Amino acid sequence: MLTHLHISNFAIVRALEIEWQPGMTTITGETGAGKSISLDALALCLGERADGFVVRPGADKADLVATFDISKLPAAQQWLAQQDLAMGQECIVRRVVGSEGRSRGYINGVQVPAQQLKSLGQLLLSIHGQHAHQLLLKSEHQRQLLDAFADHPTLLQAVKQHWKDWQQLKQEYQQLLTSQQQREAQRQLLEYQVAELDQFAPQQDEFAELETEHQRLSHSAGLIAASQQGLELLTECEEGNALSLLKQASYLLGDASQIDHKLCGIEQMLQEALVQVEEASRELRRYGEKVEVDPERLNDIDERLSQWLTLSRKHQIPNDQLFLHHQHLAQQLQQLAGDDDRLAELELAIAQAARNYSEAADKLSQERQQAALELSHKIERSMAELSMHNARFEIMLQQLPLDKANALGCDHIEFMVSTNPGQPLQPMHKVASGGELSRISLAVQVILADKVTTPTLIFDEVDVGISGPVAAGVGRLLRQLGASTQVICVTHLPQVASQGHQQMFVEKYTDGVHTETRMRTLQDDERVQEIARLLAGENVSASAIANARELLCTP
Repeated sequence: MLTHLHISNFAIVRALEIEWQPGMTTITGETGAGKSISLDALALCLGERADGFVVRPGADKADLVATFDISKLPAAQQWLAQQDLAMGQECIVRRVVGSEGRSRGYINGVQVPAQQLKSLGQLLLSIHGQHAHQLLLKSEHQRQLLDAFADHPTLLQAVKQHWKDWQQLKQEYQQLLTSQQQREAQRQLLEYQVAELDQFAPQQDEFAELETEHQRLSHSAGLIAASQQGLELLTECEEGNALSLLKQASYLLGDASQIDHKLCGIEQMLQEALVQVEEASRELRRYGEKVEVDPERLNDIDERLSQWLTLSRKHQIPNDQLFLHHQHLAQQLQQLAGDDDRLAELELAIAQAARNYSEAADKLSQERQQAALELSHKIERSMAELSMHNARFEIMLQQLPLDKANALGCDHIEFMVSTNPGQPLQPMHKVASGGELSRISLAVQVILADKVTTPTLIFDEVDVGISGPVAAGVGRLLRQLGASTQVICVTHLPQVASQGHQQMFVEKYTDGVHTETRMRTLQDDERVQEIARLLAGENVSASAIANARELLCTP
């Protein structure tokens, strides 16, 4: 529910603070006073396009702040939580528009793009202008109204899901079908490639192992010679080797360290070096004994590596990827082999998906038919209350064949009306006038009030072109709507204004230099005077006062 609106330097408003109440609030005032300014400010707050012309002349910016109580709006609470913008049971929306035309939007103090303001606004209020009833002529809007009245979101979602499943299967089938020739050529190539690689049979990590073994075998003579020479230098040369020299040095320093203990550390390092040399000598001897010279094995490895490199170049892959490439090609071939089976599976799945969709769509059609009868009767009764006594209204449903169906079912929905006796029912756009459309639209909104998720409904002079008993009926219906949701209505009709639970008055004030719009809530006596002015004009008579009191006393 809208609870407060702050307007600063907007159009001809200098500063305005408006406290909003539950129920139905009517807004009246003289022509040109700016009765719709507060609604324009709300629209801007909630994401409407802004430009610098809305800024009051002489000011650098317009500042608009709307406060909403969302304690009973779970959808708005959920949206704010998902956007990390939640702030308890209250939501504050702000829009600042600079005189240069740039604007900034805020939700609960966090700057957001205008699109987010608009998304949130759809959950907070709905503004119906003078031409909003034109929506009633659109087939999609008629379907939305009927489904809202039927109140079957779960079934509607099921139909959408069955449709989606069905279409996805059909698309997959068509893609497989149209690529059969391509798949056959691909299958022949894969069979040749896989057979070739099957014969070669590359193993995981084999290439790296072959390279390592090839490196060792191709240098085996040099490795044996190097290990033998190393042994000679370390321990086996009789003329002198590292081990004997280290022993001599250790012996000399061992005696010397008895004289100067500073040499003890060096002598210890020599002892450790002796151990390392002896260990290295043993390892080198073992290595030399294991090195083999095998020309036949080396030749086999050369041939294997040559074939490996040839296949890698042929398949345009890194040498170490041949094993994985072989596995991948085999999987592709296996998948192609299963495509024919998949086509048969898809045919069965498509038939089942079509049955699932058809069953859900049929159930949806049945519920729509039942809801259409009930809604038609209710709209017809409401039309009578709005002085359309001889009018008939009927919602026609035509079930379409499956090839004409869509995600919303297989029904063509048309609102039919007859406004005069003897006239056949026809689509509304052919027979209903603007005033009649307005009344039918209002009747529908009242009937759907308990289905509507937006808690605040704003009507901006939707009563244009009506008067007398029709206006009284519109006023009563709006008041009835205000019993279940917050209604704000800009009007020039006393029959409508008097039905508000509270009434606000808009006036234009000027000091000869500056002009500004002011807005205030009328007290009981002031309200009588304003209703009388709407009845009689500027020259308010005693009879107008009496009529005003009577209107205000007639709920």
